[in-house]
Amino acid sequence: MSKTLLITGGHGAFAKKLQQHNINNKLICLSKQEMDVTSIDEVDKFVKSIKPDILLHVGALTRPMSIHEKNPDKSIKNNIIGTSNVVLICMKYNIKIIYISTDFIYPGIEGNYSEKSSIYPVNKYAWSKLGGECAVRLYDNSLILRVAMAQVPYPHSKALVDMKKSLLPNDDVAKIIFKLLEQKGTINIGGEPDTVYNHVKKINPNIGKISLNDINDTNMPKDITMDITKMKKILNNGYK
Repeated sequence: MSKTLLITGGHGAFAKKLQQHNINNKLICLSKQEMDVTSIDEVDKFVKSIKPDILLHVGALTRPMSIHEKNPDKSIKNNIIGTSNVVLICMKYNIKIIYISTDFIYPGIEGNYSEKSSIYPVNKYAWSKLGGECAVRLYDNSLILRVAMAQVPYPHSKALVDMKKSLLPNDDVAKIIFKLLEQKGTINIGGEPDTVYNHVKKINPNIGKISLNDINDTNMPKDITMDITKMKKILNNGYK
């Protein structure tokens, strides 16, 4: 059944992927300039006017990760207060929210983290995304997607050889999200575990190498690979 989705961060790279892979739904993509989520009144105005079936909260302050270390006030305002505003307005109008979270909220020590694993972020970016999760979890009509997404084309000249993730190309993530619109709770979204370098090398054979020891402006986890059993089970049970 076709749904109307209001997408925050609507002029970003991932929103464009969602538009590219959308088939039956009506997507209304709003940039921060059009709807600033740090203003609850702006969120209220647009949600009341559009009346979406789902609000897909993609917009966030992300990279460079060092910005969260240097300006945590921006992290709080955009990723915690902004997400809280979106949740409050969704609650007001009984609209489902789908929140794009991150694999970075896991401790990054042993890897293979499931949705029920303990969470303990190692940097301020991840803490800000977990802060957003806390607001979303207080609203039952919600879905949290902890995503390990590889941007294609890869935006950097080098990739980490000693950090493991369950990366999935952004095209694949976009396709999967449309298959999970009816879900609630929390779902890990990613691919098979490998080093960031090996993942990226598949899409950019000329990628250079970098190690965790070369990064000194923010803490980085060593292994945030995820157990994606739940995602696979849902996709294989009529959502594929």
